[in-house]
Amino acid sequence: MRILLTNDDGIDAPGLKSLRAIAEQVTDDIWTVAPQVNHSGAGHSLTLREPLRMNERDDRTFAVRGTPTDCVIMAVRHVMKDNPPDLILSGVNQGQNIAEDVTYSGTIAACFEGTLVGIKSIALSQAFGGDYGRQMMWPTAERYGPDIVRTLAGQDWPTGRLMNVNFPPVKPDEVRGLQVTTQGRRDQKLMEIDERQDTWGSPYYWLGFQRRKSAPPEGTDLWAIYNGYISVTPLSMNMTDAEQQSALRTIDLEW
Repeated sequence: MRILLTNDDGIDAPGLKSLRAIAEQVTDDIWTVAPQVNHSGAGHSLTLREPLRMNERDDRTFAVRGTPTDCVIMAVRHVMKDNPPDLILSGVNQGQNIAEDVTYSGTIAACFEGTLVGIKSIALSQAFGGDYGRQMMWPTAERYGPDIVRTLAGQDWPTGRLMNVNFPPVKPDEVRGLQVTTQGRRDQKLMEIDERQDTWGSPYYWLGFQRRKSAPPEGTDLWAIYNGYISVTPLSMNMTDAEQQSALRTIDLEW
């Protein structure tokens, strides 16, 4: 199996080392094309108004001055065009990608792009928080990741689907199990704007999130991570709301 590794935290991020450790338990045919710098929160964005530049670290490792989406395109359409990957792994992200995070996440966006070109894609993220604060439990992802990747890669997936895997913020022996989940929704998420001034007196701004722990229903990715379970959520590229679509067909829309 030929595997492409990428992420949104950047090619030198510790999570990418964990991802390689996971992939090495699955195959020895591993390629890496990842952003040169951190692109967390980039979503499914493309670089269209400036050229992409790529630095070869070794014959199978490349750093792209672009977004995670750019990296997948460069890998599939250029670096590996004569022998494309069978599987794309994105991560391991430093922090969970659950609930509404999936709309912002560059980690998941790389899998969106892989899915669009017909390659099985799995996003992996390591949550932090809880009793261990910001301490990253990379050994948790590294212990359970290989079996999960092997199992998911061996399944038949419908067109337009990808897998979102999140590891709880606990030590490996504290993991309570694995749950197949739905995408949750936090009770509250407030955007904070921190206004400051530079040395010339001109204002600039930092965006940040104020998050409070939710009380999600069991079966969601939020509940699983809060309760020490690994969460596996299948996501779909088709964002059509079938229920609302049916409702709209019963009314006369003005046009």
